[in-house]
Amino acid sequence: MQFKPAVTALVTAIALASLLSGCKKEEAAPAAPPPQVGVVTLKTQAFTLTSELPGRTSAFRVAEVRPQVNGIILKRLFKEGADVKAGQQLYQIDPAVYEATLKSAEANLRSTKSIADRYKQLVDEQAVSRQEYDTAVANRLESEANLQTAQINVRYTKVYAPISGRIGRSSVTEGALVSNGQTDAMATIQQLDPIYVDVTQSSVELLQLRRELESGRLQKAGENAAMVKLTLEDGSQYPHEGKLEFSEVSVDQTTGSVTLRAVFPNPDHTLLPGMFVHAQLQGRSEQRGNPGAATRRDPRPQGHADRHGGGRRQQSRTAPAQGQPHRRQPVVDRRRAQGRRSLDHRRFAIRTAGG
Repeated sequence: MQFKPAVTALVTAIALASLLSGCKKEEAAPAAPPPQVGVVTLKTQAFTLTSELPGRTSAFRVAEVRPQVNGIILKRLFKEGADVKAGQQLYQIDPAVYEATLKSAEANLRSTKSIADRYKQLVDEQAVSRQEYDTAVANRLESEANLQTAQINVRYTKVYAPISGRIGRSSVTEGALVSNGQTDAMATIQQLDPIYVDVTQSSVELLQLRRELESGRLQKAGENAAMVKLTLEDGSQYPHEGKLEFSEVSVDQTTGSVTLRAVFPNPDHTLLPGMFVHAQLQGRSEQRGNPGAATRRDPRPQGHADRHGGGRRQQSRTAPAQGQPHRRQPVVDRRRAQGRRSLDHRRFAIRTAGG
C-alpha cells in the first residue's frame, strides 16, 4: 500500500516521456513542399452576340399540276424527284377528240367566212338585207371563237411545267382518266433555290428584334432585314447566309405570334421543305475577357478561380464542376485542424496515464 503513490508517479513519468518523444518526432518531420501555382493572364477577345430562332423550311414557289381538259393519260414524260424546267412537257393526254373538234371548227369558220364575204358584196347591191349580212358576220366571229377554243383544248392535251423546280411523285399513271377541275393534283413542283425559313415569334420578341435592328445590335442585310445564319437538325452549320425579313403586318389573335420569313440560297438543295432548323441572328462584335482559362479543379472536383494583383491574392471563387450543382464549400484551415487533433491526442494520453 505504500508503493501506490510511487507506481502512479512512475506511470505518469513514462506517459510524459512518450508524449515528449512524439512531439519531437512531429517537429523533426520534413516540411511539405510549397504548392505549385499556375498564373494565367486574362485578355479580352472579340465575340459575336447571337439570337437563336427555331423555324421550318418551306419552298420558294409551289405549283400543283392539274389537267385543264378531260381525257386519258397516254404518257408521263418526266422522272419523279428530278428537276424540271418551266415549259417542259410532263404528260400527254389523248388528243383525238380535241383534234377532231379543231378540224370541225376550221371547216365551220371557212364556211361562215365565205358567206359573210359574199353577203358583203350583195348588201352593197341591196340584193340581201342588212340584217342577213349582220347575221353572217356574227356567225363568222362565232366560228373564229370556236376555232380558238378548239386550238386551246388541243394545246391543253400536252401538260407543261408552269415553273422550274423539283417535281415530286406522280399521282396518276398511263391509262388514268383525268378531268378538268379535279381536286387532286397530278404532281407538285417546288422551287428549292432559294428557299424560305419561316420563324414564329411572339409579338413582344418581334418588337425587341426590331429595336435591336434599329440600334445596330443586329447585322443588317438591306432595308428592314437582318443577317441570319442557319443550324441544321444534326447540329451542323449551313454554309450559306440568308436574310430575315421583318415584313409581317398582322399578329395571330389566338396565339399572339408573328411569322417571320428568312430567305436562304440553296444551290445544292441541302435544305428540303419541312425541315426543322435554327436561325441565328448575327449581332455586333464585343470585347470581353475569357475567365475559363483561369479556372483550376480540385479532386472533388470543384473549380476555383483566383484573381491576383499587387503581389497578393485579391479574390478566390469556387465554381461547380461541369454538370454539378453549385454548392458553397466551407473553408477549413489545415493548421487549426491539425492543432485540434494534436491537443485531443495529448488529453487522451494524460487521461489514460492518470487512470
